[in-house]
Amino acid sequence: MEALVDLDPRPLRGEPLSLDLLNTRWHDEQLFQQPQGLAIWLASNGLTDRAPDVPETLDALLQARAALLALRADPRDTAALNAVLAHGRIRRTLDAEGLPHDEPEVVDPVWLPAWLAADDYLRLLARGPARIRECAHDRCILTFFDTSQNGRRRWCDMAHCGNRAKAARHYTKAKS
Repeated sequence: MEALVDLDPRPLRGEPLSLDLLNTRWHDEQLFQQPQGLAIWLASNGLTDRAPDVPETLDALLQARAALLALRADPRDTAALNAVLAHGRIRRTLDAEGLPHDEPEVVDPVWLPAWLAADDYLRLLARGPARIRECAHDRCILTFFDTSQNGRRRWCDMAHCGNRAKAARHYTKAKS
């Protein structure tokens, strides 16, 4: 499994699950179109043992990603995400130590990653919809959750997109 995680070519990883799903496409590339793309994504998100690496899982994830993209374009476009959420639910129980436990239940294991991503997006919306952001670099399509204290993060990654923008501003300023 670790070997698959090492093969993940994406420029931004480690975002919450829903945003990590959105970030399976960047520039002109898509992780799911690469060999072992689904297996790499499942491993990167700790889902290898919980969901099968089959075309049906990929189809469900692509539906969830399309639903999330539609919501990013129009927050009122909720039908597609609600359709993904209809494939599962949270079952609440009390464990042997007397602690509450939430366990996702899905109608079919192929829907687990897609359902978890959709549910994660709802959690992020509850935490702060304004903190779900797209990178400010004009040629970047990556999405991140701003966890900065002041809530002013602009770049998916300062080392890449932030520095490119600063360098472009400096070049323009020096040229004039």
